[in-house]
Amino acid sequence: MKIDFKKFENGLAPAVIQDSHTGKVLMLGYMNEEALAKTEKEKRVTFFSRSKNRLWTKGEESGNFLDVKEILADCDNDAILIKAIPAGPVCHTGADTCWNEKNISNDFLAHLESVIQKRKNEPSEKSYTASLFKSGINKVAQKVGEEAVELVIEAKDNNDQLFLNEAADLLFHYLVLLAAKGKSLDDVINILKERHK
Repeated sequence: MKIDFKKFENGLAPAVIQDSHTGKVLMLGYMNEEALAKTEKEKRVTFFSRSKNRLWTKGEESGNFLDVKEILADCDNDAILIKAIPAGPVCHTGADTCWNEKNISNDFLAHLESVIQKRKNEPSEKSYTASLFKSGINKVAQKVGEEAVELVIEAKDNNDQLFLNEAADLLFHYLVLLAAKGKSLDDVINILKERHK
């Protein structure tokens, strides 16, 4: 990929940041050659801050980094699209995006998957999810089975609250199992899409 930074008087090309899971546009920043090179090398989004007049890694103050999954150039090689996983709210206002959008429904599942992956990659003794990964694949799979049985039992009764809580438990543990196997919900959805054809 080669961006033509010479097209711009100030040498700054626009960089659109997109959530790699949800496809939601998170923010817009500007990069010079040095910022793009640092982003490619460190796999964390770095811009050239026009207000600070220096390189600025998103999250360097807040810890809400943008972990790079893919970098693309547009057809004219003068704009950058970066697909990334946000480590927290992207906007300085605390919103998920700079357009004040909040995660809802399916977007939350993608957020939850990223939290689960973080617990896998950066385990903490206080994290229940990390303790599941530490217990091994057999225990994780067993937990999914237990939650499935509990959901079936609650489905036979008329307590919607208990039923929905067990459904949430099963979905959560299923996502943990997928992560333990190195897979994602997108992998499963792709199979469903193929079957739907």
